[in-house]
Amino acid sequence: MRAVVQRVDGARVEVAGETVGELTGEGLCVLVGVTHDDTPEKAAQLARKLWSVRMLDGEKSCSDVNAPLLVISQFTLYGDARKGRRPTWNAAAPGEVAEPLVDEVVARLRELGATVATGRFGAEMRVSLTNHGPFTLVVDV
Repeated sequence: MRAVVQRVDGARVEVAGETVGELTGEGLCVLVGVTHDDTPEKAAQLARKLWSVRMLDGEKSCSDVNAPLLVISQFTLYGDARKGRRPTWNAAAPGEVAEPLVDEVVARLRELGATVATGRFGAEMRVSLTNHGPFTLVVDV
């Protein structure tokens, strides 16, 4: 699994003009991609990392200050643009594999005590955020 994690001062995701997920104040906006060999165990590992990574102000984690997360599925994180001008998506898992694993990340975060908002799997989404720092990490598990 791969995640692009941004420290934010607010973030929102909209589908067809409707806000489907939002966080206000300090938190993390997380784009999650799934590849073919990912497992529920990797989803749990990613959730633990997201909850405990020290990227908030003052080197705090979400678990330290009970900061919210906005988790959004994004298959394009496994796009490959090394050859030609058109990316390929061969490394991205199909929806029937990816959706339950993204849901597992969210469920595990909630089990850890996190407040989690989400996007809508497979939808065309518009994501708005204020990146604080800017501070962005790529996390692979």
